[in-house]
Amino acid sequence: MPQPPAFDFNRRDWLRLSALGAATIAASKTAFSADQPVATNQRIKQSMVHWCYKNDWADVDEMCQVAVKLGLKSIELIAPEHWPTLKKHGLTCAISSGHSFKKGPNHKENWDHCREILTDRINTASEFGVERVITFTGFIDGISAEEGADNCVAFFKEMVKHAEDKNVMLCIEMLNTRDDTHPMKGHPGYQGDHTDYCIDIIKRVGSEHFKLLFDIYHVQIMDGDVIRRIHQHKDYLGHIHTAGNPGRGELDDMQEINYPAVMKALLDVGYDGYVGQEFIPTRDAWEGLSEAVKLCDV
Repeated sequence: MPQPPAFDFNRRDWLRLSALGAATIAASKTAFSADQPVATNQRIKQSMVHWCYKNDWADVDEMCQVAVKLGLKSIELIAPEHWPTLKKHGLTCAISSGHSFKKGPNHKENWDHCREILTDRINTASEFGVERVITFTGFIDGISAEEGADNCVAFFKEMVKHAEDKNVMLCIEMLNTRDDTHPMKGHPGYQGDHTDYCIDIIKRVGSEHFKLLFDIYHVQIMDGDVIRRIHQHKDYLGHIHTAGNPGRGELDDMQEINYPAVMKALLDVGYDGYVGQEFIPTRDAWEGLSEAVKLCDV
């Protein structure tokens, strides 16, 4: 059997080639980090959620620099006092915080409290150009699903008039009640814990300024069928959140959601809002965020 031709590489040749390869790799890494962000396609507008990463980048200015390097457009659910810092870095706040998810308008005795907070936040958001404010149903606390929904509809029919006047969208979030391992992984006792329950409230309120915060992690746990639900409810999607399931960790191969396919579904239905990375880091935050942003940059 004929033998392949011999190549006479000596030690000096190998060292020279190795040095060349290392230099090429180093140059490529430098060029990548210096010249382009992690997200290069930019068909999905991505955001990072402040509360998830404030232990990693406590300084908001530094967090803004991280967001820019990642190619993000927003840091969301961050206090209004920090919005000028975001603006300085060319960022926005994709969605503003509102009232507590525990104390919501499903109970009439909470209406004044929720109204005061949401009115103030809608006004502040409108003045600064923040387009969305988060809201919730509230905890059950002894009220039936039907009465809780009726109370929410009555409250939001009133509240949304102010949102319309200020050109701000209220986004009601569906949360999972199954995971009780951590206070931010699941919310046992929350009333709006199914997609269809929240969608019914939204349809009954009947305003383009009142839509769903579709948190993929929560939807996967309670209802599943994420991609079909995106197509089914495409007209009611106001904002999107991510996280790996189970565990609300990184969007890596230790969790079950096919995020590129989900992002493509969002593009297929014409969703043009933001996708907020809302996972709780279990390892290096930059590494996990870089992986998640790249994965969703379809």
